[in-house]
Amino acid sequence: MPQPHLRTVVVLAAGEGKRMKSALPKVLHPLLGRTLLGHVLAAAAPLGADRTVVVVGHGADQVGAHLAEVAPGATPVLQAQQLGTGHAVRIALDAVPEAAGTVVVINGDVPLLRPETVAALVEAHEGAGAAATVLAAEVPDPTGLGRIVRDAQGRLAAIVEERDATPEQRALREINAGIYAFDVARLRDALGKLSTDNDQGEEYLTDVFGLLRDAGEPVAVHCAADHVETLGCNDRVELAALRRLLRDRVNEGWMRTGVSILDPHTTWIDVTVTVERDAVIDQNTQLQGATVVGAGALVGPDTTLVDTTVGAGASVVRSHAVGAEVGPEASVGPYAYLRPESRLGRKAKVGTFVETKKAAIGEGSKVPHLSYVGDATIGEHSNIGAATVFVNYDGVKKHHTTIGSHARTGADNMFVAPVRVGDGAYTAAGSVIIADVPPGAMAVARGQQRNVEGWVLRKRSGTAAAEAAQRAREGASESGGAASEGD
Repeated sequence: MPQPHLRTVVVLAAGEGKRMKSALPKVLHPLLGRTLLGHVLAAAAPLGADRTVVVVGHGADQVGAHLAEVAPGATPVLQAQQLGTGHAVRIALDAVPEAAGTVVVINGDVPLLRPETVAALVEAHEGAGAAATVLAAEVPDPTGLGRIVRDAQGRLAAIVEERDATPEQRALREINAGIYAFDVARLRDALGKLSTDNDQGEEYLTDVFGLLRDAGEPVAVHCAADHVETLGCNDRVELAALRRLLRDRVNEGWMRTGVSILDPHTTWIDVTVTVERDAVIDQNTQLQGATVVGAGALVGPDTTLVDTTVGAGASVVRSHAVGAEVGPEASVGPYAYLRPESRLGRKAKVGTFVETKKAAIGEGSKVPHLSYVGDATIGEHSNIGAATVFVNYDGVKKHHTTIGSHARTGADNMFVAPVRVGDGAYTAAGSVIIADVPPGAMAVARGQQRNVEGWVLRKRSGTAAAEAAQRAREGASESGGAASEGD
């Protein structure tokens, strides 16, 4: 029975990324749900490596903290001085002296790299018994990239950085993608022989290929099927371009599974999101984090969902939700804001200009208009009147309000928590509810209306209101009706 291959992954993430002009280390810039570094780690994960080493330098504490969150099994290794890629890999291997078999080295800024491409590189390398294999790609514009130089037989002759290349070499369009597979024992030996005799005065990892070739060791090139996967990121313009490419890849993938995306150019879906068949995503929509959209649901237009679950057949229109749960066949919006721990049951409704927070809204219940529901539980099939506020904060602590099932609350209510409204109860419009309402009761909490006759003519004489009142008085007098102002 063949023995499993021993593998180590080394990710180079020590560079400052000066052209990003950012206090944030380059590899921590986000791209549709993961950082640049996170995407690279995800591409390498299916290899099932025995160990993963991430070489850190600039912003080492920040990068290390991020690793602890997204890849706790990875080992950060500090490159205090950035003396070249060869130096970085040597430091990484010194930290794992037990490493054997194949070592895969990947730059930390290639977020479009697919796991299948990494796997194909490693399989080609191990299948050929090569000492070293470089991932190459044919690109339309090789400016700024290292070139693959082949001999007359088409074999790898050298990898040349652009700054060290001749004009003829610069004309080549086959480039080094910055991703390699090595036999670890032969790599360790070659790393000890690297020099700094180049334009940058650094130890180039690519020089390992020349050293191995000169020693008669087999070196190889494996070409990526799509050069887009090998694109790196040096500044924010390139980051935006990568984001667009990844957006298109993600959207195409979902559409091919049976999801309708009505305007792919304005739809941004994180790689961590799940969308089920027959969902419809309308224009100007962002789905982020751990969001899940159920089968047949409608999301958008003009909607952002973060870490939110939308049940089958539900709709969320022109709304913003964070950490919320929208039940099956429920409806949200337009212009609603669901804050964390908002939970809507089946066929519940949160309507126009409604904000919720830590609110459980039961099956079939409705909060249709212009309301704030915070720290509350609403039972099943209840209706909350327009312009209602759940007054949950006393200036020191938050308090809870409970509305029972089949309740009807009037427009412009204030529920001053903590308070309970029982099943089947009603509250009158304009009420401020400060005490519990028993099941089936009608709560009226407002002053008796009093009309002060003639106030406008006396206190606002000469205004348009007074003139209108006078005309109405005269009209009523002529028709024999009673005048209301001034009598």
